[in-house]
Amino acid sequence: MGFALVYLLCVMVLLPALCTSQDTFTRSRATYYGSPDCYGTPSGACGFGEFGRAIYAGNVAGVAGLYRNGTGCGGCYQVRCTKPKYCGDEGVSIVVTDYGEGDKTDFILSPRAFARLARPNLASELFPYGVVDVEYRRISCTYSGYNLMFKVHENSKFPHYLALFVIYAAGQNDITAVELWREDCQQWRAMRRAYGAVWDMASPPSGSIKLRFQVCGSAGTKWVQPTNGLPSDWKGGVAYDSGIQLT
Repeated sequence: MGFALVYLLCVMVLLPALCTSQDTFTRSRATYYGSPDCYGTPSGACGFGEFGRAIYAGNVAGVAGLYRNGTGCGGCYQVRCTKPKYCGDEGVSIVVTDYGEGDKTDFILSPRAFARLARPNLASELFPYGVVDVEYRRISCTYSGYNLMFKVHENSKFPHYLALFVIYAAGQNDITAVELWREDCQQWRAMRRAYGAVWDMASPPSGSIKLRFQVCGSAGTKWVQPTNGLPSDWKGGVAYDSGIQLT
């Protein structure tokens, strides 16, 4: 059997495993970063801006290994610490909004998220440890009342440069590619992952823009085309409703 065929078979076997949900807990460590209001930071490496500061009531985190060159941005995890005296049973549900490396930690939590690790009224006892042993697992993101949305990045320059990112992506799904439809040549054209969760394209199609994105989730990998795209007069800083939601 040739090398190329062996490689192809390995990819076919491993790719679904990389996209499936995580039912068991993994042991690790977590710490927290400073924040004037205990929320996240609007300058996180995922590029979510203000959305990344306050989503999930500010229960957000920076990660290193789970960042996966930006593919991990927007992923949700249940994190719970393992000091029975101080730690609650359920821990906290967080969203990945940033990249961050700590002292053998998988999570650098916002202060609000770190406090949620503790039993009621015991957060002040947990903070002095700085770094705590935890266990975590991937869970489904839930956004009640929201469809998946495309947020046009503030750095976009209509009509010459388009950058965007996906927000309110429910379930256990990774966005692994985004494409725009070019009516003039009847082809889908790939956007570039600029950084984190931000995708961009110079000289995007004129007029209203159809999009589709590749989703890697518990059901495997598939292309999803939203009901709605971007209007012909899209604007930086505006979020547009896709008309669909992931599961």
